[in-house]
Amino acid sequence: MHQRTSTTRTRLLGISGSIRSQSNCTAVLRSLQALLPDSASIELFPLDEIPLYNADLDGAAPPAAVAGLKQAISQADGIVLCSPEYNYGMPGVLKNAIDWASRPGFASPLKGKPALVMTASPGTAGGVRAQAQIRDALAATLARPVVRQHVAIANVAAQISDGRLVHQPTLDFVKVALGDLLAEIALLDGAGR
Repeated sequence: MHQRTSTTRTRLLGISGSIRSQSNCTAVLRSLQALLPDSASIELFPLDEIPLYNADLDGAAPPAAVAGLKQAISQADGIVLCSPEYNYGMPGVLKNAIDWASRPGFASPLKGKPALVMTASPGTAGGVRAQAQIRDALAATLARPVVRQHVAIANVAAQISDGRLVHQPTLDFVKVALGDLLAEIALLDGAGR
């Protein structure tokens, strides 16, 4: 993890659980920069090139996309995951990325990393059932999912316009969640993590 000072911007990494070109979750993540204070920024990391996890490939020279993912997580102060729900659970593409990023076990770039978990779905439950799986997977990596009210965006397709989340009440709710993530990062920084 990079050393932060009081003048360094807080760096967040956004990861979408969908690799679809018109992904609602990616649209949500693209909308976050406008909700952050000037002292924070977010960069998105696409999972399109991440191969299926294979321990044979997970050595000193992992696939380039995997090395890029691990480096991006390592350099971020916190991560924001936004995922759809497939068949009552998290998509394989997100689980696969977490599996790659979780290596080496108990010493991965996810260890101690504050994480905000969000789900978004065209359905009325907002993908909330996937959240437990995502949180469990992150807990297994020793990441630090922010403990707060779930961010589960229902009927998300109706809240997206021109590739961005535009529904103001949802934006307001997500802004509070981002504030909780930033507060967790600040708390850990204050504790000398």
